[in-house]
Amino acid sequence: MLRSLMGTGRYVMPEQITKYPDVTLKVLKGSGAVCGEGAPQQILTQCPADRFCALPAGELCVYGIGDIPQMTQISTAELAQVVCPIASQGPPVQASLAGADGMLAGAVFLLGLVLGLSSKGLSRCSARLKPVSQPRSLP
Repeated sequence: MLRSLMGTGRYVMPEQITKYPDVTLKVLKGSGAVCGEGAPQQILTQCPADRFCALPAGELCVYGIGDIPQMTQISTAELAQVVCPIASQGPPVQASLAGADGMLAGAVFLLGLVLGLSSKGLSRCSARLKPVSQPRSLP
């Protein structure tokens, strides 16, 4: 029943991801698989012994969600493309506008600063132009 991977002469058996690996192993054992009992690993040699199952038709390695980084057939990057497709494509539109929003806020701040400084300068000028009501006496 073993088939090579697209004529490469290399045999491939599946690694499975499940939220409940212990339950999956019990179901497989109940169906006649030899799981976690030291069965010889001919193809899935990197599979942890307690997660390995041997069946008459092949081998199976059962991983829990927390074990995904240990998998050899699927990388976390490949899995992320499926689980989080937006994150792997780049930031969403709203986040990409954050740069434009930030630039607009900066421009408004600078405009306010310029207007504030210019009005302060105008008040100095107008203070110089105000008539003095009484001359100051020197001590």
